[in-house]
Amino acid sequence: MTNGTMLQGFSWYLPADGSHWRRLAEQAPAFAYEGITAVWLPPAYKGEKGGEDVGYGVYDTYDLGEFDQKGSVRTKYGTRAEYEAAVRALQANGIQALADIVLNQRLGADGCEDVLAQEVQSGNRGEKVGAPQTISAWTRFSFPGRAGAYSDFTWDWTCFHGVDWDDRAKRKAIFLFDGKHWDDAVDRSENANYDYLMGADVDVNDPRVFEELVRWGCWYVDACGLDGFRLDALKHIDRGFYLRWLDAVRKHAGKELFTVGEYWGRTADELAAYLGGERAMSLFDVPLHYNLYAASCSNGNVDLSKIFSGTLVERDPVHAVTFAEN
Repeated sequence: MTNGTMLQGFSWYLPADGSHWRRLAEQAPAFAYEGITAVWLPPAYKGEKGGEDVGYGVYDTYDLGEFDQKGSVRTKYGTRAEYEAAVRALQANGIQALADIVLNQRLGADGCEDVLAQEVQSGNRGEKVGAPQTISAWTRFSFPGRAGAYSDFTWDWTCFHGVDWDDRAKRKAIFLFDGKHWDDAVDRSENANYDYLMGADVDVNDPRVFEELVRWGCWYVDACGLDGFRLDALKHIDRGFYLRWLDAVRKHAGKELFTVGEYWGRTADELAAYLGGERAMSLFDVPLHYNLYAASCSNGNVDLSKIFSGTLVERDPVHAVTFAEN
């Protein structure tokens, strides 16, 4: 996509009435008329809150609103058939459909497991608190409502780094599972290591997990005819994972699969470091967002000729996706 205009095709506060995929399909001609060339669709898979979930509390990535799980068949946005119809409607109007990919965490597990774990400091994930202890962790994902359709992979505690809840003690803290370690190639400017964000933190570099996520990515592109991705929470996921994952899924698809990532770094240096020499994706220009925000609060006392100062647009415009707010 060259100098295209991407629309964030949803708001966090949309009503949970299951009508959004139909609405997007109906609006596709108007988007095209207005010059939109790509639409970033919200997470399409089942979240822990079922038909109420915005999509970032990921439960089952294979359930696109097709199975009776978490209290509903549809997602907040509609059914799988309606999702696929929205994708086709956008594409029929010359608009790329970009899927939101959320692979950092899982929530809403189907069962608990006893796991030996080490509590760590919230503000310093490398600092231990007390001795290792056995906790009860919500890490068993068997997806009974899907009953093995599309994939029979069952997630257990070995697929994750850790959690933030011990159901045995009914206590919130950050726990690192025995034999696991936080990934290194993540944001280190906060908490000494910001691998852990929420829920059950996916160990994306576990060979079985990586293979399953590649299988799922290939299935998802094939099943829904996707044109690309928006990647969530990059600063919390090992950098090497998406280099390998994107390469595998792109080779399977045989096409570019335009990809933009959310790496919430305030400096162009952080974003350029994440892009590295591979330049495997584009990134949202977070420094530009803050420049625009400062200008909006300036009462006009701003030099707009310097709006791109210190931004990714200034550093690497080809891989920058500008945005004002989301």
